[in-house]
Amino acid sequence: MPELRSGAQRGLRSNKVDNIQAADPVGSPAVPTPRGRAGRRGSAAVGRVNKAAAKGRGGLAPKHKGKRLKAIDLQTALPCKNLPEAVAGEAVISTAQEDLCLSKAADRAASLRMDGDSADKFAVADDDPTATPVPERVQVGNSPEYLTSRKLGKGGFGQVFVGKRVSGGSSRMGPDANEVALKFEHRSSKGCNYAPPYEWQVYQTLNGCYGIPSVHYKGRQGDYYILVMDMLGSSLWDLWNSVGQAMSPHMVACIAVEAISILEKLHSKGYVHGDVKPENFLLGQPGSPDEKKLFLIDLGLASKWKEAASGKHVQYEQRPDVFRGTIRYASVHAHLGRTGSRRDDLESLAYTLIFLIRGRLPWQGYQGDNKSFLVCKKKMATSPEILCCFCPAPFKHFLEMVTNMKFDEEPNYPKLISLFDGLIEGPASRPIRIDGALKVGQKRGRTLANLEDDEQPKKKVRLGSPATQWISVYNARRPMKQRYHYNVADSRLHQHIEKGNQDGLYISSVASSANFWALIMDAGTGFCSQVYELSQVFLHKEWITEQWEKNYYITAIAGAINGSSLVVMSKGTPYTQQSYKVSESFPYKWINKKWKEGFQVTSMATAGNRWGVVMSRNSGYSTQVVELDFLYPSEGIHHRWETGYRITSTAATPDQAAFILSIPKRKPMDETQETLRTSAFPSNHVKEKWVKNLYISSICYGRTVC
Repeated sequence: MPELRSGAQRGLRSNKVDNIQAADPVGSPAVPTPRGRAGRRGSAAVGRVNKAAAKGRGGLAPKHKGKRLKAIDLQTALPCKNLPEAVAGEAVISTAQEDLCLSKAADRAASLRMDGDSADKFAVADDDPTATPVPERVQVGNSPEYLTSRKLGKGGFGQVFVGKRVSGGSSRMGPDANEVALKFEHRSSKGCNYAPPYEWQVYQTLNGCYGIPSVHYKGRQGDYYILVMDMLGSSLWDLWNSVGQAMSPHMVACIAVEAISILEKLHSKGYVHGDVKPENFLLGQPGSPDEKKLFLIDLGLASKWKEAASGKHVQYEQRPDVFRGTIRYASVHAHLGRTGSRRDDLESLAYTLIFLIRGRLPWQGYQGDNKSFLVCKKKMATSPEILCCFCPAPFKHFLEMVTNMKFDEEPNYPKLISLFDGLIEGPASRPIRIDGALKVGQKRGRTLANLEDDEQPKKKVRLGSPATQWISVYNARRPMKQRYHYNVADSRLHQHIEKGNQDGLYISSVASSANFWALIMDAGTGFCSQVYELSQVFLHKEWITEQWEKNYYITAIAGAINGSSLVVMSKGTPYTQQSYKVSESFPYKWINKKWKEGFQVTSMATAGNRWGVVMSRNSGYSTQVVELDFLYPSEGIHHRWETGYRITSTAATPDQAAFILSIPKRKPMDETQETLRTSAFPSNHVKEKWVKNLYISSICYGRTVC
């Protein structure tokens, strides 16, 4: 039987620490299941408006020792006004309807995505019978006149045809070529939006870049924006199919070193490609001097990794509702909606190389609305040893290096290329030219041994074993009394809460592990009254609505594996309006919509794989961001800390961990914050933190990495 443990902190003036140990009987009172939509599976959004605004608490925390951060000039937001009850009811209905519309739109988008297709890119003119046919003759930007011939294929935003020169032309490549590739994009497509395609800007910057096909002319004709480019040969996808859907390690090693060289040149221009895959690597025309030369095409998803003016790396961001790339080959960071950087191109290249050797990746075959979620989860769970079990060792080493890179880290391209030296044979037997890799080798002028000697040990970014742990967050506070209880059965909750209330403590945070509860109670909440409910359903709508009518607001929630929940509601909060949502997946789109309406996340919890998120108006935060990961987003949290954010809510399922980070409107004197991950409840660590005036501000139990 689990053991109940409790602890209390009375502040620095008292040396006494409560440490009560007793066995809690296992058992839970019978709680009737409520009727209504809140008790059903699926998504539900609920909101309320208070009849009278609660008074906010003012004052700054006194100065203490701890980590100091540079002050940030924050503009105080205008106070939120109360809305009449009728408006609140209308807003709730609107929220539910909009959530349903968003869900249906996501379903339609997911149904369009295939395993190897780009999620953000859909062809327009080719499949739309109402679209204008492509011109039969093309002449743009002082180009020669071309006849539009056979179709070569279609990309995300457009389609490509052979263009045959009407007269003249004496070469196979260049502006005087007899045949060229014509890329058509309809002016109403996503890539154009009635303006020249974004891809044009990228090609203009990269024109002449090693491994990027040349653009000779561009312009608009009728309803289409047209690029006139060099004609190339087969893609690696076509080549892979022609050799029995499995390439030799020798050939793939040649592809690897040349692809790394091309990406290095592309990255040196300040761009990342964003959609590295076999279909986007093409060879030169058969029979031409470039027939064994590799080219990288389709820059529609390219983005800048550094700012043009300053040369600094772009800022880190995460938008979990944004995915760019191709599901099969996309990096884990792309799945999670993080800003693209150089590491993402290299991770996609690693999956491409392994696919060309193995003929299949472990995450192929997933279908359904949550396909991207399942693929990302599988990528995170598949170790390099398993993924590369049929590949020579250099491919495993390459995968380990690129998946361990930091967001703004500069790749060591020479070292990555040198990994494959032992697999590449003499020039006469090379199926792919490696001109770019040879130039890199000449420039580096150092052996692999020297490169390894110079390498300093660094903290792993993503590698590690998935684990289920307690995640606790500590904030610097002036000395106060705080108490914790864990392994608490349903039947013992009332006893601990009542005793805490008698001692002037209110619940500040709750969590659950193995269907037992953890309580954090302290004297620094500012609450004047508190109620709670244990329910057999996850967030009991009727009870919450009833307490809202009494001017209580949700201040802490927790869910158990069996689907039950503990909801704590308090008086004395600054909140003026509140809404919550229960969802089968992390509801980022709903959160983003509520942010625009002036709400901020104030509580989160999970029950099994279901998420519950509470958002409030007048929360005291000026802005918020989300960090979501299948492991523990240590790198993302540290990036946010550096820009003034602090963790204000946490929750985790067996698969994912989510953190809400906020910037307060009133900056505290001491911004010190620490996080801790432990297999057991951190009772001993909590006492050590108390000595340093660090108190638990949030706690949850779920997915991390060790």
